[in-house]
Amino acid sequence: MSGRGSAAGGPAVVVREARPADADAVAAFTRDTWGERHEDYIPRVFPDWAASDDPDRGTFVATLPPEAAAPGDLDGREAGDTRVEGDGTGAADAGDPEAVVGCIQAVSLSEWEAWGQGIRVDPAARGHGVGTALSEAALDWARERGATVCRNMVFSWNAMGLGQSRAVGFEPETEFRFAEPEPDAAALDGAADAGVAPLADPDPNATWAFWSDSDAREHLRGLALDPDESWACSQLTRERLAAAAAEDRLIAVGDAAAVAGFAVRTRVTEREVDGETTRTATYGVAAWRDADAAGTLFAAVAADAAAADADGARVLIPEMVDHVSDVAANRVSVATEPDFVMCADLTGDL
Repeated sequence: MSGRGSAAGGPAVVVREARPADADAVAAFTRDTWGERHEDYIPRVFPDWAASDDPDRGTFVATLPPEAAAPGDLDGREAGDTRVEGDGTGAADAGDPEAVVGCIQAVSLSEWEAWGQGIRVDPAARGHGVGTALSEAALDWARERGATVCRNMVFSWNAMGLGQSRAVGFEPETEFRFAEPEPDAAALDGAADAGVAPLADPDPNATWAFWSDSDAREHLRGLALDPDESWACSQLTRERLAAAAAEDRLIAVGDAAAVAGFAVRTRVTEREVDGETTRTATYGVAAWRDADAAGTLFAAVAADAAAADADGARVLIPEMVDHVSDVAANRVSVATEPDFVMCADLTGDL
């Protein structure tokens, strides 16, 4: 698909479309990506990514000649663990071996928004320009499908990922954190004492008006978690709020004067770990007027999560001191670290 020489003048990195046969190679260099910080989801999802024929997503791998990416003394690695048989579209001729040394996926979220995710580079192949080659392939794919922006998400502590994103044309867009209320069917008992109460039939137009004029929207640049793609962000629209209201996923609180806050349930997911299934309710964004409104809103979210039979809940909130402290003042847990969203402008040559 594309070739790029290393900074040291070594063999060219060739990016091609992923194949199901690449899954074991990708798993070999992504099993311990973050050490004890986080479990990497790539070994779990990559087989499905590679097997998908969805035209709205493109999954790519970077390849090198095997001798250019030997794992050497890397802990837990074996010689040849990323070697696959080439098909002529990667670094090797058809039938010859090549090493899979990186992966990425690009997704179309709307007519004009794309998302880049899952970029990983084999530590044994660093210095060959693998990350740049993968990023350029994903951005080219997005441009070809009419996207004018491509965003990604980077852990705030991932300095290497932040630097790589900036190097290929991504600019800072926003930062957010997850609030983590405990599901509680009785959470709303006495909530109206603060003067703010849940709205029985939230009006998406009134909610849109509140969102449009909120500090949260300004800070988040209008973004919320995408309703279809897990852990991707896209523009929250009036139509999405209307759909959420129609499906009983829109939560709003207010007083006699106006809407005072809202949240949108994006999805409820199940995951099995050590034989136990855990359900998590995820809320794509929340915004509120003040600390009292936040208290009632998060009580409503806790009750909604309980009604969804969730074991836990995550709510995207702006990484702003007033919003984070409002949550903390209401004794709702927050994630220990924020996440960064970056954006590449695809309307010109990067």
